Amino acid sequence: MQPEIHNKSMALPSSIDQTTDGKHTPTRAPALAPFTVRSFRFQWPADLAASWAFEMETIILGWYVLVETQSVLMLTLFASLQHVGTLLAPMFGVMGDRLGQRRVLTAMRITYFALATTLMSLAYAGVLTPTYVLIIAAIMGLVRPSDIGTRNALVGATIPNNLLMGAMSIQRTTQDSAKVIGALTGAGLVAALGIAQAYTVVAGFYAVSAFLTSKGANPQRAPRPAAAGRASPFGDLRAGMSYVWNTPLLLAAMLFAFLLNTSAFPMMHSLMPVMAKQVYQIDQTGLSYLVAAGGLGALFGSVIMSRIGHLVRPARMTIIFSAGWYFGLICFVNTPSMAIGIPFLMLAGLSQGLSQIAMATMLIRACDPKFRGRIMGIRMLMIYGNIPGLLLAGWLIPQLTYPVMATLYGTVAMLLIALVVWRWRAELWRRDSTANAR
Repeated sequence: MQPEIHNKSMALPSSIDQTTDGKHTPTRAPALAPFTVRSFRFQWPADLAASWAFEMETIILGWYVLVETQSVLMLTLFASLQHVGTLLAPMFGVMGDRLGQRRVLTAMRITYFALATTLMSLAYAGVLTPTYVLIIAAIMGLVRPSDIGTRNALVGATIPNNLLMGAMSIQRTTQDSAKVIGALTGAGLVAALGIAQAYTVVAGFYAVSAFLTSKGANPQRAPRPAAAGRASPFGDLRAGMSYVWNTPLLLAAMLFAFLLNTSAFPMMHSLMPVMAKQVYQIDQTGLSYLVAAGGLGALFGSVIMSRIGHLVRPARMTIIFSAGWYFGLICFVNTPSMAIGIPFLMLAGLSQGLSQIAMATMLIRACDPKFRGRIMGIRMLMIYGNIPGLLLAGWLIPQLTYPVMATLYGTVAMLLIALVVWRWRAELWRRDSTANAR
């Protein structure tokens, strides 16, 4: 289904040409051109509300668990539970391909609202404990890991190809701004009002997100062969897995994503309270400043990509800025002064944003549309790298200290990523490869 423009005042500028079949030719588009698509005008604020709620929730509950239990291992357990449902992400992709990403995403966000309301009620009743938090985190973790993949698949299904890099960059601002505003708001609310009132705001954001998601049009699904109509969901999943396994570019991208999730993401997100408490010896407000600094860097990256996305080669950009991400993190964890460390953290955030936008665009462009939901679901499966990465870090930190552990993680990961790039250099580095098409 081609996106429709419902308002003449929102018509595409003349710099975007259209062919007779309604598709856009691959010309340069203005940075805000994706908002001419009605579906995107609903999806962006819906994703923004969900991302802010995610970040507020992570800050509030992560600090709560660390303070109440005084255990780094319990913090890593809490963080790991948020990813426990990553194994289900490909099935969410299957459902998106069968039912439509819009319907699936709406159901997911209604679930977030129900769980947030439950936790809020426990807090108001004065019976909230770390055990309840871990249980709710585990249930939330069955659904939440699939959110990013489903929203990216929805963008791919509703946005013309020449606007895709810009749309992915703008969509990424929902996550990056959450690292800034969501983190600061979450820490500030819980410090000023308490966890119950803070969670009322979280539940409100989830409610807004579910409502706006439901208002957008459900894009038409890619045609399915007659035989595929009789296939079971697990048959669809096997077909998606086989498609990845037999497509070198997709297989290389998945391995790349797994390594990033094992090493870089834990340091950037779940383990940040350890850096705040053990190295900088700051409270939850100081932690929110660190999270916000990383998010601000990533937000700059998203804005930059919305302007120059049509010029970049996605696979090369993914590789180069993934290396920059590790460089920034290694410098950050070895800086004892918070004032000096924050610029390195912003560099890491900038590199993270640029690399992840390029990777997501590369995957959506490279896959067959009928597999889009499954491919993004399988991409989310790579989040499982967080679990061994976090649990190993929980054991290593008391043995080596956090800076030594983080430096070891970054160094080993860069060596492994270099091996992946060398093995699939024809797919990932050549200028004329599909992954590097502009």
